[in-house]
Amino acid sequence: MIYSYIRVSTEQQSIKHQKDEIQRYCSLNNLSVDESIEIEMSSRKDLRTRRIDELLSKLNEGDILIVTELSRLGRNTGEVIGLIDGIIKKGIELRILKQNLFITESNPTSKMMVTMLSMFSEFERDMISQRTKESLRSLKDRGVQLGKPKGSIQKSKYDVDKDKILELKGLGLSYKKIVNQIGYGSPSSLFSYLTKRKLVS
Repeated sequence: MIYSYIRVSTEQQSIKHQKDEIQRYCSLNNLSVDESIEIEMSSRKDLRTRRIDELLSKLNEGDILIVTELSRLGRNTGEVIGLIDGIIKKGIELRILKQNLFITESNPTSKMMVTMLSMFSEFERDMISQRTKESLRSLKDRGVQLGKPKGSIQKSKYDVDKDKILELKGLGLSYKKIVNQIGYGSPSSLFSYLTKRKLVS
């Protein structure tokens, strides 16, 4: 069996991008994904909520798991390495597309590379966070008002399909059916998008 695991942050990405990337890879390598586990949620949520436990329960020896990049698997180096350990000990091959890594229990070099990449990735996130905090503190000290102007509306991934969404809503389709039609998003985030912009009554 070949599985893919796709996780995105609701406000920043769409599932479709990762699905397309995995599909391109499979087409080039004559592979076909048997089941895809997809979740729109922050990495800050627990393993159960991110469906990691569900994923692990499905995997068996000889299976292949495909993810687009390391950061999809966990929120820090320890979590990523622990999850990869559990996966390869079950005799599963892990393929990470962005880093071009094929990880198996018989390939210790790839596991070492994962450890290093995860550590650098976490270090980079910490540095960016620290620089951001310092910049915001400096602006605040100079009296600059932070945050968006009151009443401003943030850009949304749904903007590009706004007309189609409104047309489908006018036809009486549910939020779930509209999400299925456009191929991304979730019913709750779509409802929030329409209500915040007062596009529905």
